[in-house]
Amino acid sequence: MNHFEFTGETKVFLGITLKRIKASISFGTIIKGEIGGWIEKEENLSGNAWVSGNAWVFGDARVFGDARVFGDARVFGDARVFGDARVFGDAQVYGNAWVYGNAWVSGNAWVYGNAWVSGNARVFGDARVFGDAWEKSPLHIVLTRWSLTVSSKTIITIGCNSFTVPKWEEKAETIAQKEGMNVDEITEYKLAIQYAKQWMAIYCKSKED
Repeated sequence: MNHFEFTGETKVFLGITLKRIKASISFGTIIKGEIGGWIEKEENLSGNAWVSGNAWVFGDARVFGDARVFGDARVFGDARVFGDARVFGDAQVYGNAWVYGNAWVSGNAWVYGNAWVSGNARVFGDARVFGDAWEKSPLHIVLTRWSLTVSSKTIITIGCNSFTVPKWEEKAETIAQKEGMNVDEITEYKLAIQYAKQWMAIYCKSKED
């Protein structure tokens, strides 16, 4: 039995009919009769998951578990949002992307391709997480404009080049200037490198042990 039903209100987007939902039972913080967001079909939503506000879930996307999608967020394609994950604001999750655990994706952030965002990760602002980001390493740092993925020997900027840590530090100022970063962004960039170094010192040691 579904925990929602359709209100009969619809809208059409690029030939896709989206349907407004409402809660058919009370669960969690959701009250029976509460009006939700928009989905294309019943398969888009299951478990105790909920879509609200002006959020859309369509295509073969699945939102399940205790996940929440709200605000003006969009989840589509073959994307999966589950666990206690939250997708909100103007965020978009699509392609084969997965967002799960206690992860949040918000603001104008996009997660797409084969990327996975999990654990207690927070992806926000204008961040873009894409490609096979989940495969690169246990650590993913999301910054204002871009993201860094860290392996045991290399820091990688998604969609750009890879450098060893010493080379990355050597080129950091040049890269920042080339990207037209302001003072705050350059500071964030350098702090990310320092954090990555600290993480690698702990992670690589534990791997050796």
